[in-house]
Amino acid sequence: MLIGLVRDSVLQCFCHSCKAPLGIVAGQRRNNAPFKKPSGKGKPRTKQPKKVKFITTEIRCQEKTKGGLCYEVILAEPTGPKRAPSPPQPSPTQQTAIEDKLKAAEERRLSIEAHKLASLAAKLSKIEEASRKKDELSAAFMAATRESLDAKMNNTEEKREAHIADLKSKLKEHLESVEKTRLSLEQQTEEVRCAVEEKLKTAAAQRDENIKRMLDRLKEHEEQVARVRQGMSERVQQLESQIQGKLEQARERRETIEREQKEKLRNHNTVKIAQVRQMAARELLVKKFEFDKRVSTAELNRQREIQRRVQAIRRHHERRAEIVRQNKAAIRQDNNLVNSPQPILPVENETASSG
Repeated sequence: MLIGLVRDSVLQCFCHSCKAPLGIVAGQRRNNAPFKKPSGKGKPRTKQPKKVKFITTEIRCQEKTKGGLCYEVILAEPTGPKRAPSPPQPSPTQQTAIEDKLKAAEERRLSIEAHKLASLAAKLSKIEEASRKKDELSAAFMAATRESLDAKMNNTEEKREAHIADLKSKLKEHLESVEKTRLSLEQQTEEVRCAVEEKLKTAAAQRDENIKRMLDRLKEHEEQVARVRQGMSERVQQLESQIQGKLEQARERRETIEREQKEKLRNHNTVKIAQVRQMAARELLVKKFEFDKRVSTAELNRQREIQRRVQAIRRHHERRAEIVRQNKAAIRQDNNLVNSPQPILPVENETASSG
């Protein structure tokens, strides 16, 4: 029913004035014949929609799009009278059965409570027993721990005193050893200081002696350097004089060698040029003779080749002339045979026998 009301309210026209269903407005008819186009004569027939009672509803348009229209439909409350629910009237048999069930339930509840109380009492007794045992155990443990702690404290006190006494004795021995080492170190440092002072004194004396020796050596070295420098200067002067003499001798020798070379070049130019010219003339004559010889041999070879070719051409012409003569003779013979009255076969036999 509710679905039908919603459907009818949704299919209502949006103008809220004509109260016509949306299917009729859109031209959709149910259980009717298909729509026919009106003829050209007269006006088209239209049927007015019947008045239909609709439940008041509210349609709120929310959004308009190209594809359609989105809206909300709010249904109204039903207009029919509400019926009050009638209370049920129990029967006497049901009432007695209910009373029996209630009594049985009360008895069960009492028995369950008694059972729970008994179990709780047993649990409480167990808890009290456990707490008593726990107290006894804790008291015994505390007594035992107190005794053990007292014994441990006494033992640790004795050990601490013994350890302190041992440490005191060790410290005393250590202090004695430290004092001994300090005294020995002081003695050693004193001895080392005395030895160092003596070494310093001896080193100072040796240093003075070494300085004197070094000064004497330096003086001797300076004198030696002066002597060497004087000798080197004299040697350098001698070497310079020797080098000058050698340079003069080398210059004279070079001049003489240059003069000799110039004379040799002059002689070489005159004699050698004449010899070269003679050799060139001889080579030219030899080459000319060889060229003439080659030209003559080439001419002879050319003439021989020409004669050979001429003879070959003559032989070729003679051979062709002989072939032509033979052909002519054969043609004449054929003509004679054709013109003769004798039969051909005896002639052939005769020629074959003669041949």
